[in-house]
Amino acid sequence: MSQQLIRVGHSPDPDDAFMFYALARDKIDTGRYRFEHLLEDIQSLNQRAARGELELSAVSIHAYAYLSDRYVLCSCGASMGDGYGPMVVAREELSRDQLLRGRIAVPGELTSAFLALHLYLEDRFPYVVVPFDRILEAVAQGRWQQHKIAAGLIIHEGQLTYAQHGLHCLVDLGQWWKERTGLPLPLGGNALRRDLGEQTIREVNRLLHESIRYALEHRQEALAYALDFGRGLDERTNDQFVGMYVNQWTLDWGPEGRRAVELFLEEGYRRGFIHQRPQVEFVPSPQ
Repeated sequence: MSQQLIRVGHSPDPDDAFMFYALARDKIDTGRYRFEHLLEDIQSLNQRAARGELELSAVSIHAYAYLSDRYVLCSCGASMGDGYGPMVVAREELSRDQLLRGRIAVPGELTSAFLALHLYLEDRFPYVVVPFDRILEAVAQGRWQQHKIAAGLIIHEGQLTYAQHGLHCLVDLGQWWKERTGLPLPLGGNALRRDLGEQTIREVNRLLHESIRYALEHRQEALAYALDFGRGLDERTNDQFVGMYVNQWTLDWGPEGRRAVELFLEEGYRRGFIHQRPQVEFVPSPQ
């Protein structure tokens, strides 16, 4: 029986590697589907999704505001910051006004971290896009290429390692959002291309759910696989980071997670940081 190819895009990070471990290493029966994995940073994946290149892709929730005509969000695969999340870091303490005047290194204009920072500052700010894994270095040196850098917006494992670069956290945007709304901060999800059709969308969503469940039930072997994607993380920090972003929210957004996505994007639209009213739709959860 010929298999249908599903090209999967996800970040080369421990949490995504953990999530996709069972699919990447043939730990579950995928039936009539064959998965081909493409690993790129989230900014690049958002751009690929805008062009409709991949059948299944990790996307920023911010980016999904512009993708909903072409993709539907999986019921599983969420990356949620439940009282923690992207951080703004700097070499010294800076006020809100100083942040609005100084240039901030950001990991991409369609990242959820970028939208969250706009909501926090309640205004636009000068910035330069820097690869996410170079932001700590740029802030520590105070420069990226020809640009002076006052602060950096960090995602992924940089949230656990910024102090090693002599930097200070000015604000944890996940903590700020939780205190303000009572909800987790929706950062990333996985999305399936609508033209696959309802049956394929439901079946691939189920397989992603099975992959996440397998990793959670075989945690040590999945962590060992994910460690190769940790960019120098030790086993303890790798375990901590994966636990932050692969948990009960990842198996299913649930009603609270769905509300968080809708509120996050609606606020972005209402304040003028998103230019079209988002239409959020999720694949039904597997039975």
